[in-house]
Amino acid sequence: MSFDELLASDAIRPTATGTGGRTGLGGRTGPGGRAGQGGRAGKTEPIELLRQVPYGRLATSMRALPFLAVARHIVSDGHILLRMHSGFGHHEACDGGVVAYGADNYNGSVLGDGSDLWSVQFTGPAEIVFPCPEQEELFGEAPAAVNGEPYAPAYLRVEPHFVTEYRLNF
Repeated sequence: MSFDELLASDAIRPTATGTGGRTGLGGRTGPGGRAGQGGRAGKTEPIELLRQVPYGRLATSMRALPFLAVARHIVSDGHILLRMHSGFGHHEACDGGVVAYGADNYNGSVLGDGSDLWSVQFTGPAEIVFPCPEQEELFGEAPAAVNGEPYAPAYLRVEPHFVTEYRLNF
């Protein structure tokens, strides 16, 4: 099924994503993480799960080759703000394009402790931004270096249009 067919079907119901009144595809998932099944009663919304972990992975392509880049994230006004190292030019490859950003709690949970594992992915357009001082403060301390190179921050805003969530219940 193509992405357009998926959008046109009832497999995924459009829901507000908190992006200033725009309609996107909310994080409706059920068993196995397939979108469009089940409700969210008593569950944390996917974008709120990001507040539980500081880092995730940004996926896009650069010169027709796919890549993943680590990024620090915060949630601000229904958008995902990312801080990443500017030295590799990944932020420039993402600017104006559609990206995927994912995070999970796989390293934060210990099997058998009664907690669930989750993974979320947000897909949408990204743009280079300059955060306000309050947003910069929310990111916390930046790394000193990346691969031995002094860390130079770059910031992207991702407007989530399509959300996928997977939960492993124990």
